[in-house]
Amino acid sequence: MTPLLLMLPWLGLLGFVLFVVSEPSELPAARSLEEGNAPLVSVIVPARNESLNIATCLASLTRSSYPAFEVIVVDDGSSDGTGRIARGIAPGRARRLVVVDGEELPPGWLGKPWACWQGAREARGDFLLFTDADTTHGETLLARAVAGLDEEGADLLSLMGRQLMATFWEKLVQPQVFLTMACRYPRFEVIARRPGWRHAIANGQFMLFRREAYESLGGHQAVRDEIAEDLALAQLVKREGRTLRIRRAHADLATRMYRSLPHLIEGWSKNIVMGGLQSFPPRLRPLMAPLALGVGVGLWLIPPLVLFLALVGVGGTGTLVWSAGVCALSVLLWAHFTRRMGAPSGYGLLYPLGALVGVYIFVRSWTRGRHVVWKDRSYDLRPLSDRV
Repeated sequence: MTPLLLMLPWLGLLGFVLFVVSEPSELPAARSLEEGNAPLVSVIVPARNESLNIATCLASLTRSSYPAFEVIVVDDGSSDGTGRIARGIAPGRARRLVVVDGEELPPGWLGKPWACWQGAREARGDFLLFTDADTTHGETLLARAVAGLDEEGADLLSLMGRQLMATFWEKLVQPQVFLTMACRYPRFEVIARRPGWRHAIANGQFMLFRREAYESLGGHQAVRDEIAEDLALAQLVKREGRTLRIRRAHADLATRMYRSLPHLIEGWSKNIVMGGLQSFPPRLRPLMAPLALGVGVGLWLIPPLVLFLALVGVGGTGTLVWSAGVCALSVLLWAHFTRRMGAPSGYGLLYPLGALVGVYIFVRSWTRGRHVVWKDRSYDLRPLSDRV
C-alpha cells in the first residue's frame, strides 16, 4: 500500500494535465469586410538575423485575405542578410511592405522592444499587430483576429498557435518547457479574464493591439528593459484596467522557435527564470527558483534513477514497485502532452533525457541571473527587486 500512496503526486499531476490544463477557445470566423470599412492593421515584424525564417513569414503575411493591412519589418542590425531578403519579398495583398533599418540600440533598451517600438512609430494603422519572424500565418488569420478583437471588446488580443518541431531535440525538449508553463498557467483564457494583473500573460508571437490602447500604455517604451516583454505588456494592460484576451488559432498560426539543441538551450536560457519570476510577488521570488528546480528533479529524474538501481538489486520490492509505477505514469503523461503538442507520443518514453536537458537549461538560466546573452547582444538586467 505504501508504494501506491507514494505514487499519488504523479497520478495527481497526470489528472491535472488531462483534465485541468486546457487551451483557449478558437478564434471566430472571419467577417466579410469591404476595404473601405476595414480598419487598417499594421503588422510589425522585428527581425534580427532571421534569414532562415523571414521569407516564409512575409510570404504568408502578404497573402492575407484581410482587405486593409500593411507590413513593417524592422531589420534590427542583422548580419545575415535578413534585410536584403525582406526587401526582395513582393507586397502581395498588403498596401505596402516596408523594411526599416533599425537604429542603434539606446542605453536602457533591449533589442526586441526597441525594434517593436521603431515599427510602431512607422505604422499607420488603427490596429497594431506584433508578430515574430519565425511565425507562419494562414490567409484568414488576420481577418479572424480582428473579428476576435471586436467580439471580445479587447484592447490586446494574443493568440496561441501550434509549435513546429522538426528535429529530435525540438520534439523532446519543447514539450518539457511548455508543460512547465502549462503548470504555471493551466488555463490561459480564464486567467486573461480575471481582474488580477500578476498572473497575466500573452504570447509575443502574436499580439494585436488597438492603437489607442497601445499608445496610452506607453507601448514598448514602457517595457523597454523587460526580457519577457510580452508578459510585461500583458501585466501592464491588466494593471491599467484594459482588456486582455487570449484565443487559439492552431490551424492558422504556426511557429518554429528553435532549430537545434544549441538554439533551444540558448533561447530558453535567456528568459525562463527571469521571465518566470516576474509573474510572482517579490516576497516569493527567492523561493521559486530553488523550489522549481527541486520539484523538477524530484518528479522526473530521481524516479528513473531509483528504478535503475532497483533493477540492479539496490533496494527492496517496494522500491521497485514504486519507481516502476511512477515511471509508467510519467511516460503516460509525457506521451499525452507530447502528442498534444504535435510530436509523436513515443517521445514520452525518453522523458528522462528531455528532463535532463530541461534541468540544464533552468540551471543555466538561473546561474546567469541578470546577465542575458541573445543574438550576439549582451544585457545586464536591473534587479527583479526593482520590478513590480
